[in-house]
Amino acid sequence: MSIRVMLVDDQVLLRTGFRMVLAAQPDMEVVAEAGDGAEAIEVLRATRADVVLMDVRMPRMDGVEATRRLCAQEDAPKVLILTTFDLDEYAFSALKAGACGFMLKDVPPAELLAAIRAVHSGDAVVAPTTTRRLLDRFMPMLPSTVSAPAEGRIGRLTEREHEVLLLVAQGLSNGEIAAHLVLSEATVKTHVGRILAKLGLRDRVQVVVLAYETGLIHAGGRP
Repeated sequence: MSIRVMLVDDQVLLRTGFRMVLAAQPDMEVVAEAGDGAEAIEVLRATRADVVLMDVRMPRMDGVEATRRLCAQEDAPKVLILTTFDLDEYAFSALKAGACGFMLKDVPPAELLAAIRAVHSGDAVVAPTTTRRLLDRFMPMLPSTVSAPAEGRIGRLTEREHEVLLLVAQGLSNGEIAAHLVLSEATVKTHVGRILAKLGLRDRVQVVVLAYETGLIHAGGRP
């Protein structure tokens, strides 16, 4: 089955370019477009999409609020944020709102297509180094104290899961974590899955956000 993609951007030219790239793929189809977040929500009431490519700065309703509303819905589409700047303040808010990741608008077509496929399969697409730079940039915006619920959630992890969480939050891939802890990559993948389930998180991006918010990781990606 084709991946059903919706394009949300107030620049018609950009939507046209993305549509041409996606239309050339045998496993993708553009099923809808919108010029702002409010229109996107309205359109998605009648059209099903698997992945939404969402701009952040738009009139009427920006991509952050639209992402928050979409991700709160049952059987919500995956949202991939497209931003102009690597350290866009909206991008961090969008990740917290439920986006699966973000990429720059000038991303090479091959990387954009790979990202759409990754998001559709349930993965996150924010490069670890980019995630750390983004979170480091906005550390002053994070709460200075850790809530009891957050502490309780972290406390559910085993010692090994806690080790894996710290390494995920520092941007290591499953293969790198496996080498660091002398484990198989399959075992690391199992640990990551259990961490996501115990903490009620969707993907590795949310693991990084939680690690920063709870003080497990500090600016610079250091425990």
